[in-house]
Amino acid sequence: MNLKKTTKGKDKPKERKAAPTKTTVRAGDAALETGADADGVYRLRLYVAGQTPKSLAAFSNLKKLCEEYLAGRYKIEVIDLVENPQLAAGDQILALPTLVRKLPSPLKRIIGNLSDKEKFLVGMDLKPQP
Repeated sequence: MNLKKTTKGKDKPKERKAAPTKTTVRAGDAALETGADADGVYRLRLYVAGQTPKSLAAFSNLKKLCEEYLAGRYKIEVIDLVENPQLAAGDQILALPTLVRKLPSPLKRIIGNLSDKEKFLVGMDLKPQP
């Protein structure tokens, strides 16, 4: 939406941008705002396309796996690319659903609904590669 505001006889367009909509689920009671991996906190970002069965399965599987293997040491951020497609470029998302591990470094990606426990464990560096 463009709004015009007159100042000193000149019309200058003023643009307002809507803030990205994100759904955040926090582990435990702690608000994990720092982003530092010094505490062993995993910062995970799940990119989905609306409320499709694959998206819902990916989120459900991710929550179960995190509770089992990262209890109290994770933060999940769900990004719906139907609502905010421009957010895909930041993490170079090409397929959905995609899980991105932001922290601890290095950045890792897992594509799919996260039903494969071994793939998740290896991808998150929680289990050595076979």
